[in-house]
Amino acid sequence: MTEETANVTLFEEIGGQAAVDAAVELFYRKVLEDYRINRFFSKTNMEEQIAKQKAFFTMAFGGPNNYTGADMRNAHARLVKMGLDNSHFDAVMEHLGATLVELNVPAELIAKAAAIAEGARNDVLGK
Repeated sequence: MTEETANVTLFEEIGGQAAVDAAVELFYRKVLEDYRINRFFSKTNMEEQIAKQKAFFTMAFGGPNNYTGADMRNAHARLVKMGLDNSHFDAVMEHLGATLVELNVPAELIAKAAAIAEGARNDVLGK
């Protein structure tokens, strides 16, 4: 591994902004079709949510930081009051993985993305 390849971010490895944008669009189609979790988005402006998620994933995966949303704990506090728990987080993780598989992202990059998302579990669930 050269120094140049060692500094490549996950954001760059998965294909940059176009790949993040495509993934978030596909991801939310899956989420909104899932009876286990779609109720958490019933009062959400999905256009704004998708834009925030694109900015968040871009930043979390090592791309430009244009995320201006709330931290994970505060952003999800209302959902925790609605009953958001580990089973719902697991469903979201399932859709993230399925989305990346569908977009032909290599397994090692999916594992990196999943680890980043999994790292937010306790904050998202208010623990």
